Amino acid sequence: MISMITDGPQTSRAVSRRSPSLPSGLVHRDDAPGLRRGIRGRAPTLLGIGVILLVGCARTNHYLIHPREAAPEVVVWSADFARDELKVHLEGARPPGAGPFPTVLVLPEEERTATDMHGVIWDLAARGYIAIAADYYRRIEGEYRRNMFAWRSTGDLTLLIDATRAYPEADQNRIGALGFSEGAVVSLLMAAHDPDRIKAVVAYYPITDFPHWYAGKRSGLSSRVIFALGRWQMRDESGAASDDDFQTMLRLASPLDMAEYIRAPVLFVHGAQDTLLPPEESERMAERLKASGNTTEVLLVPGGGRLFNFRQPQQATDAWQATLAWLDRYLQPTPRAGG
Repeated sequence: MISMITDGPQTSRAVSRRSPSLPSGLVHRDDAPGLRRGIRGRAPTLLGIGVILLVGCARTNHYLIHPREAAPEVVVWSADFARDELKVHLEGARPPGAGPFPTVLVLPEEERTATDMHGVIWDLAARGYIAIAADYYRRIEGEYRRNMFAWRSTGDLTLLIDATRAYPEADQNRIGALGFSEGAVVSLLMAAHDPDRIKAVVAYYPITDFPHWYAGKRSGLSSRVIFALGRWQMRDESGAASDDDFQTMLRLASPLDMAEYIRAPVLFVHGAQDTLLPPEESERMAERLKASGNTTEVLLVPGGGRLFNFRQPQQATDAWQATLAWLDRYLQPTPRAGG
């Protein structure tokens, strides 16, 4: 079972002050998550992504091209959901009215939180979307903690999608996912594990083939050191009993190996100058999707470096316009003739 814990209203000029309507099977509690739901479907061990990948995170600006405040009419809220050993914290924003509105799930890069995505979700809400940002915590030794290996089952990956049912304003037939780096990996895996509900994906600079990436080489002293630390942290936190087990975990975490299950149209956005997560990670995944008959495109951003959309204004703007066009194409209703 999935349990829900809601916070009080968040500071904003337009804030939802009612408890969300909970569908059958969802329980609202004010204390702590304690109810559980059996995991459905396949339950492979899934790998989170190393915190070391966030190179130079102190220089990122998540409001670079996004609003620093929610528009007066935008409704905002916070909530927490839990299932089994996983808890997800949500930061939500939506247009005024009853909807139903197309919904975009927003997954941040490694070591960033749902709160860091405020500018992104406020931007989307002002454009007619329900936008829900999420970060995850895994129960370890009796308490919830951030962990590289947060997603370990199909139920973990679909927890966020299931949580949208608590909000009647969310159109269950128009749900998309937007992810950055680690969040892009999660977005792709969600689309693979729940292909009937995820209808569009925009994936910014994901790792799509962990064994290939893990075995790679890097040039330059700083790149080699950072890459080595990232690989060490992955291996250490995996808890794998052997190298063979670890390689299995890497494969299960790789969207490339799940490409045949994805049915949503996917837009990959990748900086052409990203050396830590090279563009081939997106390009190879796109080719695999095309081979399965899926709709996909790769936007290679000239001059874009690591996390360019939170650092380089012009490249960020170009990528954001392409992102909005993709989401509009696949999630917004088709305009009526003459409308």
